[in-house]
Amino acid sequence: MDYRRKKKLTYITIGLMFLLSGVEYAVILPTIWRYLQTLGAPPYFLGLALSAFSLSGLLAGPLFGLWSDRTRTTKKIVLLANLFEIVGNVMYFMGYSKWLLLSSRLVAGIGTGAGSSIFGFLTITTAPEDRSTVFAAVMACRQAGLLIGPAFNIFLRLCDFDLGPFVVNKYTAPGLFMCLLWILVQVAVVFMYWDIPPLEKGETRESSVSGVREVEGERGPEEEEEEEEDEAKPLMAPHELLGSYGSVVTPNASVVSNGNLPHASPPPSPPSSESDDSSPFKNFSMSREFLREEVVVLLAAQFITLFNQTALETMVTPLTQKYFNFGELENSIMYCICGVEVIAGFLFVRWLSQRVAERVVLAIGLITCNISCVWCLIFLANPIGDFPWQLAEFIIGVFLQVLGLPFVAVAQISLFSKVTAERTQGFSQGVRRSVGGLATILGPLWAGGLTENMYIMLGVMMALLALLTMMMFFSYDRLVEPAAVEHTDNDDDCG
Repeated sequence: MDYRRKKKLTYITIGLMFLLSGVEYAVILPTIWRYLQTLGAPPYFLGLALSAFSLSGLLAGPLFGLWSDRTRTTKKIVLLANLFEIVGNVMYFMGYSKWLLLSSRLVAGIGTGAGSSIFGFLTITTAPEDRSTVFAAVMACRQAGLLIGPAFNIFLRLCDFDLGPFVVNKYTAPGLFMCLLWILVQVAVVFMYWDIPPLEKGETRESSVSGVREVEGERGPEEEEEEEEDEAKPLMAPHELLGSYGSVVTPNASVVSNGNLPHASPPPSPPSSESDDSSPFKNFSMSREFLREEVVVLLAAQFITLFNQTALETMVTPLTQKYFNFGELENSIMYCICGVEVIAGFLFVRWLSQRVAERVVLAIGLITCNISCVWCLIFLANPIGDFPWQLAEFIIGVFLQVLGLPFVAVAQISLFSKVTAERTQGFSQGVRRSVGGLATILGPLWAGGLTENMYIMLGVMMALLALLTMMMFFSYDRLVEPAAVEHTDNDDDCG
């Protein structure tokens, strides 16, 4: 099977996994509140159950990312992560007690840790200029799952039969259903997922030469020939000047200068690539990598937006039950409509990111989120008017909240992949997802304990969002890919 077909099937499989993560969320979230009530759980258990899922993902993400960076493989990681999803959903289906239900979300959450490896994989197999488009497409797959999920709930709520010693009803059926779907995806990963060679387009100096060597015969587009003209010369012409060779593969300059140039020039690049691949954390510093202004701003964007999002999501189900008497069907329809809006948002962001910088997209998203939070603080903290007015206020608040999510999500992920080191993307994405995981733990806990004190809950969320907006505008000039710095370093090496 040729390279292009492997890559296409691998990306389709990744899309299926994100689709299923969205389906799982949309199938379980509308029913878990009443499921816990049938098991005699107190109200705060809803926050615990939602946070447990994020806690295990928070801990597993950096570990899976570290594993993928060291081995340069992701298939085994994905297969292992899917096993945790399968086991967790089986436990959810059994549902003997509130503690088993809590444990089921803890186990299933480990499976989400593979997302750091997958985003690292996507980063090293896409060119920087295409990254926003790819990330938007993958994240749109998850939103498509959020759209499809409520449709499954419509027939899952009709289940009412026994399966051996287990009862299959509208609360336990989602666990069984998701277990079967994850088994099907596991089969797809086995047969349709490949650890394709990284950096196929030669976007970095260190491994572009070896990447071109691996795939040029299989890809063969016109742009590959242009890259080959620039990158093949230092390998094929050993009598060129040292400065010219060093300008192509900067880390190898000292190696070449200490060796016999006519005989040693072809082999230096592959050994260097192998060395870099086997020890991606050589000279790596956590403080130097993550305690930079632009990285801190993007991690803050990850935390605050997810904190606010999960807090509002936790609040929505009890709120609709209190004011509108919504049940599982009404909540599922609501999530379905939100899914349509989010998918449309991701498609628009995918188009917009090809025409404007990611920091512009991020700014648009944050402005929208601020408007949404102000609206919720005014109208949802203490709904006014009769039923139609309250429902209209609620719909507008949810619409504005959902509208800003695609802008912030795509922009901050794409920018983060560009301002952090590429060879440690798995670990870096794990750190980013762990920060997000921490937010999805604290958000439900915060909202779950303040459902009767909406002004305090929404006021703190508004303050956090205002802080993030100020941070973003003060650091606006630094939220770009550091290409100019790399070129400067390159020129210094050549000199």
